[in-house]
Amino acid sequence: MKIGNREFDLTSGHVYIMGILNVTPDSFSDGGKFRQEAEALRHVEEMVAQGADIIDVGGESTRPGSQKVAVEEEILRVTGIIAAIKRRFPVPVSIDTYKAPVLQAAVDEGADLANDVWGLRYDSLFDRDGNLLPKAGDVLQEGRSPWGTETMAQLVARYQLPVCIMHNRPEAQYKDFLTELEEDLEQSLQLARQAGISRDQIILDPGVGFGKSYENNLQVLANLDRLRKWELPLLLAASRKSVIGTALDLPVEEREEGTIVTSVLAAMAGWQFVRVHDVEKNARALKMAEQILKQKEQGK
Repeated sequence: MKIGNREFDLTSGHVYIMGILNVTPDSFSDGGKFRQEAEALRHVEEMVAQGADIIDVGGESTRPGSQKVAVEEEILRVTGIIAAIKRRFPVPVSIDTYKAPVLQAAVDEGADLANDVWGLRYDSLFDRDGNLLPKAGDVLQEGRSPWGTETMAQLVARYQLPVCIMHNRPEAQYKDFLTELEEDLEQSLQLARQAGISRDQIILDPGVGFGKSYENNLQVLANLDRLRKWELPLLLAASRKSVIGTALDLPVEEREEGTIVTSVLAAMAGWQFVRVHDVEKNARALKMAEQILKQKEQGK
């Protein structure tokens, strides 16, 4: 898979690292730390030196209870930073958004990958103010956008962008969690097909921490092998999330060991990407896991 100017070998057994850059005042882990361009670029430089393969830029916090951000404000937050990263570093840049106008503005500044926490489904589920539409999701309509623009799926297809499709739901209500998670991801893949997105441009993310209970999140982490059923590249984004905090009874700033466990689990299950805050520690743990897996493979 080519992302930006870089080829990613998804069959090598290597786990690539997406480093998180939140340019928001209220992100759950590092809100406000990297809003200024100078601080953001220093952090990018640090993450690249530590082994980040992709920088994921987000302009709206998606933590529970966070405030919705107007499209115009989100665009202002992300575009200047994306342009500055692209001028200074050769690393691919991902834009973490579910809003088509923000994606368009980010692509105009050089963004290489769309990371959509609503898995291309927001356009069919909500109005522009974030209100759930009546009977939303019963039939996901191709081509509907609450902003009167192209949809996320249409933009991704038009620019032939790689896209990370994440699972999400408005409420954590399930009868058979893993089956319904798979069904929801199938809906996202259907929207991608309808829009003309090439299958070889898709990464899947099960959405740890989004529309899920603590037990649901543990089910995801316990079933990483099962989620390989689509034979698509997979990304695990569990870094510092509440499932780790609840399991360990620790605040956000003390969840790095728990995060490393999830990254190693992803490597052991043959996943291709992890999205993390602390690049250096996760890169070291993944390198060790890969050496063990390589030896195991050679010993067969």
